[in-house]
Amino acid sequence: MPASPPSPDLPLLTITGVTKRFGPRVVLDAVSFSVAPGERVALMGPSGSGKTTLLNCIGGIDRPDSGQIRLGPEQLVGLDGRALARIRRTRIGTIFQFFNLLPTLTAYENIELALQLVGVPEPQRRPRVTELLERVGLAGFARALPSELSGGEQQRVAIARALAHRPALVLADEPTGNLDSANGANILELLRELSAAGGPALILVTHSEEAAAICGRTLRFRDGRIVGGA
Repeated sequence: MPASPPSPDLPLLTITGVTKRFGPRVVLDAVSFSVAPGERVALMGPSGSGKTTLLNCIGGIDRPDSGQIRLGPEQLVGLDGRALARIRRTRIGTIFQFFNLLPTLTAYENIELALQLVGVPEPQRRPRVTELLERVGLAGFARALPSELSGGEQQRVAIARALAHRPALVLADEPTGNLDSANGANILELLRELSAAGGPALILVTHSEEAAAICGRTLRFRDGRIVGGA
C-alpha cells in the first residue's frame, strides 16, 4: 500500500547533503532543499550542473554517494532495488523529454500500464484512464499508437501516464525540450493545471525561463551546487 500522505505542514520531499560523484568528478556537492506538498519547483542551470543527476537520485535511478533523500516518512537512500521500484510505481511519476512511450501500445494502454504495475483491477483502471485522456485533451485518441500522434500529443499521453497512479511527486526532465514553442507552451499550461488545486508536487528540470515561470520557486545550479533560490 502507498504510504499515507504527509501532513501539509511538513515537507513532502527533504534532500539533505546529497553528494554524487562519477569518477573524480563531483556532480552533486552537498545539495539540500525541501519541497512542500503540491509545490512546483524548477531546477535551472547550465548543462552538466547536476540537475538531471539530482532528479535521477530522487527517482532512485542513481544512488547518491552520501546524504539523505526522504519522501514523506520514507528514507530512500539505502533502499534496495525492489523497494525503490515500489516507490517509483506508487508515489512518483516521471515525465521525460523524449516521451518514452511503448511503441506497440496504444495511448490508452500506455497510460493503463502504470495502473497495472501497481495491481489496480481492470474495472477500476478503465474510468481512470478515460478520465485522464479527457483531462489531457485526447479523448478521441485512445486507440492511437505513439507513431500516429504528434510530439505534443505523445507528451500529453506521457503526462497522463505519470499521473495515472496519483503520485505525490512528479519529476519532469525537460518535458518541452523536444517540442516546438506552441506545443511546449500548451504542455506547460497543462502541467500547471494538473498540478494545481491539491495535485502532486512537481520538480521541473528546464533550461527555459518560460517553463520555470509555471513554478513557484526556482533553484539555480552551478557545478553541482545550488547557487540561488534555495
